[in-house]
Amino acid sequence: MPQPVKVLRYQGNEIISSEAPEHDSEPFAAVDLGSNSFHLLVARYSQGQLKVIDRIREMVRLAAGLDAQDFLDESGQARALECLARFGERLRDIPPDRLRVVGTNTLRKAKNPAEFAGRAEALLGHEIDIISGVEEARLIYVGASRTMPAIDGDQLFIDIGGGSTELAAGRGIQPLILESLNMGCVAMSRRHFSGGEITTAGFANARKAARLELRPVVHHFRSQCWERVAGASGTIRAAGSALQELGISDEIITVAALEELISVMLARGHTDELKFSLISAERMPVFPGGIAILVEVMQALAIEKVAVSQGALREGILFDLIGRSSEEDARVRTVRAMEQRYHVDEEQADRVELTAVTLLEQVANSWRLGNPVFRQMLIWAARLHEIGLDIAHAHYNRHGAYLLEHSDMPGFNRNEQQLLAFIVSVHRRRLVNFKSSGALPTSWHERAMYLAVVLRLAVLFNRSRTYEFPDLLSLSASDHALKLSLSSGWLESNPLTLADLEQEQAYLKSVDYDLQLIMV
Repeated sequence: MPQPVKVLRYQGNEIISSEAPEHDSEPFAAVDLGSNSFHLLVARYSQGQLKVIDRIREMVRLAAGLDAQDFLDESGQARALECLARFGERLRDIPPDRLRVVGTNTLRKAKNPAEFAGRAEALLGHEIDIISGVEEARLIYVGASRTMPAIDGDQLFIDIGGGSTELAAGRGIQPLILESLNMGCVAMSRRHFSGGEITTAGFANARKAARLELRPVVHHFRSQCWERVAGASGTIRAAGSALQELGISDEIITVAALEELISVMLARGHTDELKFSLISAERMPVFPGGIAILVEVMQALAIEKVAVSQGALREGILFDLIGRSSEEDARVRTVRAMEQRYHVDEEQADRVELTAVTLLEQVANSWRLGNPVFRQMLIWAARLHEIGLDIAHAHYNRHGAYLLEHSDMPGFNRNEQQLLAFIVSVHRRRLVNFKSSGALPTSWHERAMYLAVVLRLAVLFNRSRTYEFPDLLSLSASDHALKLSLSSGWLESNPLTLADLEQEQAYLKSVDYDLQLIMV
């Protein structure tokens, strides 16, 4: 039986654990925008389990819409948007904080994701999170491990998607090794089984390509003694169904069984002839490429057998959402791990966080920062604003921004990492306006500047690295204007801070922000 969700939360500088609520009548929803198919899952959480209310799957083949320059073409976008219009109707009554829409390999790879995302978000009524391959692997592990019988030993989950293959290993419900490989059933089938022709040469070339992609990561996984290996999502479920229908095995997948399946596929010669009652006809054009990947994964990692998991990415998204609503949040653990890895001065991070939150509460309404996500991002930026010091003091804000933008940060999506990186990059010295790289929602651009201004002031007031709050500190804001009120006596006693504030006025003026300093 699936285990109850454990809640991890901060208490001071410690992370403590408790149980999530056992029953919640309000549903959660996950949308998985995969490279091959789109999935919608609506479920309630009760007694440690997901109770599925609705499940919709549509074969979209988004990866097939990428042109030679990795732009999503109009026909591929049109197929996807038609599907999302139907999903949007089903999601109308789902509260925004109980819904997550995730984009995977094809949207990671596409050079015009913002063009598609803008149109898709209008239909769904919700923004799209484009996640990294490692984050996708983590969510797959969460979904698969929580929907299979509990074990305490080491386990490995394999997920072969349309555009990528994820390997996620861990112990119990804790993921430990996560890899995302740039090979999937859609691209592999298009490249080596063009027009649906299934040939010996096609399989030989596809398997060789898979071996080459696996080579750099084999050493992470091969030496383990797995108590359980399971496969998630379409390709592996379809493989299990085909083996069962052919009488080769009873859904337990082995290399020998897959070799028999490949022989059957070669004998039939074309994907149009691959007719299985338990597999949809839409799956068949990409089935050979998926099987080539699966058999090579098993051989490369010396896996004897693979069970079929019913849980995968979308179930992982739901459990992650449930955790966030119950104060269990993978992002909290990620921030804590980065603080430790980059030797953050935790007392200084506490001081800057407290000051930043105090200032934010005073301007949240005026600057439309009431959404809890902005408070969270400001807190995490405050805690991580000095990670670049572990590299060098000179330009440490830039070093920190680079780490935040390019690190694997479990729980965070691309938008959140880019927002954190921007805030940290401009928390000191010269301030520049935000320039979107196409990933951050347009509605966040101005708010990113607002959050940066708040963090700059919080850092400024904590330059002495002691708890010495200014008397009568208050901040008000309207558009690009701020009024900062301070005790004249306090400022006279702190001339360095006064000089910093006067310099800050000049920095803000250079980007059309007006900071008025009022002494009372």
